[in-house]
Amino acid sequence: MSSAQPAAPSGSAPRVVVIGGGIAGLAAAHRLLAGGARVTLLEAGTRLGGKLHAGELAGLPADLGAEALLARRPEAVALARAVGLGEALRPAAAGGAAVWTRGRLRPLPGGQVMGVPGDLERLAAAEVLSPEGLARVGREAELPPAEPGEDVAMGAFVAERLGAEVTDRLVEPLLGGVYAGDAYRLSMRAAVPALFAALRAEGTLLGAARAVQAPAAGAAGGPVFMGIEGGVGRLPAAVADAVRAAGGEIVLGAEVASLEPAEDVPGPAAARWRVVAGGRARLADAVVLAVPAPAAARLLRGLAPRAAAEFDAVRYASMALVTLALPRREAEAQLPAGTGFLVPPVDGRTIKASTFSSAKWRWAGDDDLFLLRTSVGRVDDDKTLERDDADLVAASLDDLRAATGLAARPVASRVSRWPGALPQYEVGHDARVARIRGTLPAGLAVCGALYEGVGVPACIAGAHRAADALLERPGTMTA
Repeated sequence: MSSAQPAAPSGSAPRVVVIGGGIAGLAAAHRLLAGGARVTLLEAGTRLGGKLHAGELAGLPADLGAEALLARRPEAVALARAVGLGEALRPAAAGGAAVWTRGRLRPLPGGQVMGVPGDLERLAAAEVLSPEGLARVGREAELPPAEPGEDVAMGAFVAERLGAEVTDRLVEPLLGGVYAGDAYRLSMRAAVPALFAALRAEGTLLGAARAVQAPAAGAAGGPVFMGIEGGVGRLPAAVADAVRAAGGEIVLGAEVASLEPAEDVPGPAAARWRVVAGGRARLADAVVLAVPAPAAARLLRGLAPRAAAEFDAVRYASMALVTLALPRREAEAQLPAGTGFLVPPVDGRTIKASTFSSAKWRWAGDDDLFLLRTSVGRVDDDKTLERDDADLVAASLDDLRAATGLAARPVASRVSRWPGALPQYEVGHDARVARIRGTLPAGLAVCGALYEGVGVPACIAGAHRAADALLERPGTMTA
């Protein structure tokens, strides 16, 4: 345990209940304890961590959920260090990713922002686009200045300005892959805010991509992504240990049945909220909702109907990860260099990406086994995820063979299904989040993948924001 653990709260500290034990709920609890609150975290399931899940395959540690931390945002790396995992942080191995499109693997072009190119020479060298598609990109300068308004659908806007090939072969596998969504419906303002802001200033997508890339180039030198030896899925357990060590209570199997005002509690025990879970009522001065939209809507239906209606309107995508353990010698001889590849939906394959885990993370695998994983499933694609595990493994192997020539047969496989995993940041998403926050009762805060980004650092940042707002004025602030 590091020296940066939160101090145990005093008996007069405000009481806060955190509902939800994913990384956002855990980070909120950790932050609240550091601020002197008394914290109880309630998790409906039997496992903490949400979409961060440390597991194993063939006796080897493996991430069965999210497997990387964006290192150019500080929140996740800082939290890992604060809970004693600093020495386990590992940068992703050097080696570029590819795009499997137009019949073969092609290098993912540099100088782009979520698929929007800023460097035409590097775009041309990658040969991801056809000659006609490349020429179409070069004609953006002939168009009137871009006017995205208050928000715009990323894929549709890029197709209009640069041609459909850019959306279909670059934006879709990158942005659509992050959200398991439809890039033609995803919000540029919410999903790629830096590009949206730069577009309004620059007037062209090419100029906006170059403007976003410039600060990153100036800060070059550090890793873009970090992992944790043994898996990013170790982070939730380490945060939970820190929460317990600081005096926080964590209760598993505690689905919250109701959240209601505690107006009938008099005197020194006065509290704003009564939270009922597992047949037990807990009083709280403030509550953090760190749960997906459907659960939030259920709890707020009678309490904040306008917020509940907004939650009801959020769509989610489901996905699955197929993790394979392959004979190392065969895998290394047959796989191309690099850390994996993306697959545009337009190419009609089952998988949407593959990560060569043992090439990306030096800790993954051992002398005999090479770990690799594929991802499948996008929004509104229920048929793919209805296939059984054996079928998804077979489909993944077929696509891997077609893309890379991989003929090695796995010695073990595991399919991890994530139903309703990823909220869709569709056009108007930021406005919806603002309406949710604006209609919450005082003393309630929200955090999680729905609000400021689906990545781990964004979830942690949102958790800190929620905790800090409640600590400023417990029972009266919303976040």
